[in-house]
Amino acid sequence: MRTSGPNTLDPVQGSTQYDNRACSMVYQTLLQYRYLKRPVELVPLLLAEMPEVSDGGRRYRFRLRNDVYFHDHPCFPSGKGRKLVADDVFYSFKRLADNGNLPKAWWLLKETIVGFDEYRAEQNEVEEFDYDAPVEGMKRINDYEFEILLKQPFYRFTYVLAMFQTAVVPREAVEYYGPRFSRHPVGTGAFVFDRWDIGSQITYRRNPNYWEEYYPEDPGLNKDGSEPYPGYQEDKEMGFYVDAGKRLPLVDRVDLEFFVQAQPKWLKFRKKEVDYTIVPAENFEEAYIKRTVRLKQEFADEGVRSHAEPLLDMIYMGFNMEDPVFGGYDEKRKWLRQAIALAVDWQEWNETFYNGLNIIYDGPIPPGLEGHPQDHSLPQAYRGPDLQRARQLLEKAGYPNGEGLPKLEFYVSRGERNPEVSEMTTRNLARIGVRLDVRLVDFSTLMDAVRNKRAPAFSFAWGSDYPDAENNLQLFYGPNRSPSSNNFNYDRPEYNVLYEQARVMPPSPERTKLYEQMRDMVVEDVPVIGSMARTRYYLIHDRLRNFKPTEDFFNWPKYLNVKQP
Repeated sequence: MRTSGPNTLDPVQGSTQYDNRACSMVYQTLLQYRYLKRPVELVPLLLAEMPEVSDGGRRYRFRLRNDVYFHDHPCFPSGKGRKLVADDVFYSFKRLADNGNLPKAWWLLKETIVGFDEYRAEQNEVEEFDYDAPVEGMKRINDYEFEILLKQPFYRFTYVLAMFQTAVVPREAVEYYGPRFSRHPVGTGAFVFDRWDIGSQITYRRNPNYWEEYYPEDPGLNKDGSEPYPGYQEDKEMGFYVDAGKRLPLVDRVDLEFFVQAQPKWLKFRKKEVDYTIVPAENFEEAYIKRTVRLKQEFADEGVRSHAEPLLDMIYMGFNMEDPVFGGYDEKRKWLRQAIALAVDWQEWNETFYNGLNIIYDGPIPPGLEGHPQDHSLPQAYRGPDLQRARQLLEKAGYPNGEGLPKLEFYVSRGERNPEVSEMTTRNLARIGVRLDVRLVDFSTLMDAVRNKRAPAFSFAWGSDYPDAENNLQLFYGPNRSPSSNNFNYDRPEYNVLYEQARVMPPSPERTKLYEQMRDMVVEDVPVIGSMARTRYYLIHDRLRNFKPTEDFFNWPKYLNVKQP
């Protein structure tokens, strides 16, 4: 893990990729993504089959597996984990509505389930949150069957059921630990939490009572000889189906190590002390021939294999739109942000820190999703560097050559290349007279400053939670303002109306047109500068089997195996 560790092991408090990775080892969701298959496909996990959908896409009927048990733990009578039942699903969803839990992802279910918003408002007004109070749109049929009634059809709803924030937790464990639950996870997953060495690693061990889940069977070629999914033949040849049909998990222990800096991780990989690594940019030409992006023979001779994984990625610099100087929607403050955007040299950033391998694009929608601009660019975008135009806009904003403009406080995580990135950004903006006050902080402090609206400007990356641009566009939906997912605190009424129309629509040209309109509003108002999308380059030692890297989901350690010496 490329950080000092997750912020929490409580799913409702989690929001980052790091929280996701750590939680997904222990907790499970109703749905998951089929392993190995690309593009991704949702399949049942805690459910016996995919939900039955009726009433025009509003009513979902679910049937749980009846062989799933929570981990053995002292919170249960005699320490034996009990069976998962429908009430556990409702309890876990309701935890997202309880402000006392400091939930980060209420936006996932907000204005979605009939009566749920009213339940949330009512319960957060009383002294004690009542988890037993009914919600109109949540109907228990029996211990293993239940229904959820939506206010209107939501295309993203099934994706939400695969997100770690909606994972199922036992009430007994939450009440047993109280506020300490975020450090003592109890779930139904393939691995059981063992220990957390703060700043170093988390250790998980095999769940001895894990229900019967199996490694994917080899689907074979279709009757017409075609592949069942793109890349199947390559997966077959690389041995990804050697463990087909074996019961999960395949290993006894997983150590999830933390590395704030890239070099210690790289050195450990080279010494074969970790099984895989993301290739640091500064070591890229050590491992690859840059011109062809081919792995060097010396690495192949060591049994190292390479995997390139394009990400649904948005690397950006953002503004707090509630900041009195750099936020706001009037022309002058908009010109100010546009000027700053035109001073940032994304190509220099890409070449210096990513070997020129990233896709630079305009707007908030990553490559591969509906609404992404053709050829990655928009003629009306404020993509730098264009220093002459930047200076003109800065003068129109009332700050000729930056005169009279206070320093822009810029919060960024201190990990990996970010100190150097901050220096480059400082230099870029200095060319038009804008001064940065860089605040290099650890990732948890960065997130706290952003969520509490203390950061006028900030930078990090957003990886899409599911393969639909709605996930990126909700980042700018006004009601999702901090501490929810809208870290920019962007709140434009016209945008909100378009988003509310689009989010209930299935994929269609009409929906794509709305996506493009929202994209263009964001480009014009500049609450965000960017973006870039990475292709992640992984190196994997021969000892590790079945690892097909993905950052679309993080429950894949249960499929991994290691060759015995």
